[in-house]
Amino acid sequence: MSNHPPTSPNAEPPFLAAAAGRAAAHTPVWFMRQAGRSLPEYRAVRGPGSILDAIARPETAAEITLQPVRRHGVDAAVLYSDIVVPVHAVGFGIDVAPGTGPVAEQPLRSEDDLARLRPLQADDVSYVAATVDILVRELPADVPLLAFAGAPFTVASYLIEGAPSRTYRHTKAMMHRDQALWHAVMDRLTTSAIEFISIQIAHGARAFQLFDSWAGALSAADYRQLVLPHSRRVFTELAERHPDVPGIHFGIGCDHLLEAMYEAGPQVMGLDWRTPISTARSRMGADLIVQGNLDPALVLAGRDVALRGADLVIDDNAGHPGHIFNLGHGVQPDTDAEMLTDIVRHVHDITARPRTTD
Repeated sequence: MSNHPPTSPNAEPPFLAAAAGRAAAHTPVWFMRQAGRSLPEYRAVRGPGSILDAIARPETAAEITLQPVRRHGVDAAVLYSDIVVPVHAVGFGIDVAPGTGPVAEQPLRSEDDLARLRPLQADDVSYVAATVDILVRELPADVPLLAFAGAPFTVASYLIEGAPSRTYRHTKAMMHRDQALWHAVMDRLTTSAIEFISIQIAHGARAFQLFDSWAGALSAADYRQLVLPHSRRVFTELAERHPDVPGIHFGIGCDHLLEAMYEAGPQVMGLDWRTPISTARSRMGADLIVQGNLDPALVLAGRDVALRGADLVIDDNAGHPGHIFNLGHGVQPDTDAEMLTDIVRHVHDITARPRTTD
């Protein structure tokens, strides 16, 4: 049974209203990594093997995407997928190791390695399109599906390092030692991200998020020179192809990069828990549309702490219509799912606006 609150059949979905800076029936809520991880029903259907195996089964991936919508009553569904799906699909040679993350046995370190990163074709990810088709049929009309992709830098860092990294030594070495190869890698991954998101939108996704999870490891100067032009191309080309589909830009530990990330062209800036919403608007303009940004750790600290944290986020937003409530990072695996349901209901209740009649 769905916890999703009823809305007028002609009302604009709250998520899309907020993403455009328009007043919604309530502040919309969704959670990064809401599909999977903390839900027992997810573990019951996911099956053994790599997450990439589950993603490749459209009925399974669609069911996992729908689970948090049913349980929590969130205002958006995010496609159950992974940022390495496109590079895995073209046969680069990367998998997601349980407890570790993306791992490439033969990292991308040379021109010869770049040849393994061929352009993404729609047929490579036909299972993703099939999943989106199912979701468009099954989701409530007021719950849009979010497409997503990994940003070029973050995906490049996994391919070049060969595994998650704390230092990004090989990535940074390539950025400064062989900029021709670096830009060639980034250009290919930029095209891949554009195509991957565009395929999802063409099948019915109504918004998207570009995850630059590890961009915070870069200096502002390196980001502007070596990353921003590629991320900007993602948002620019998607806006040209799909002008009515809002894009969100999000990274971790990126307070020093926020202005540059906003220059990439997203409609919505995702904030982690370190940057107050009011501070972001003081720096980038009072009309800034934001997503965020409850510290995920507070959800683990008990109901009172979690709801008090949610109240502070709502207060920090100060009634601005351009706010999508989310965590400041993904849902932790050991999160009590009931806490997320409580947060959704609480945010909906305290931000509900009176319905108007024509």
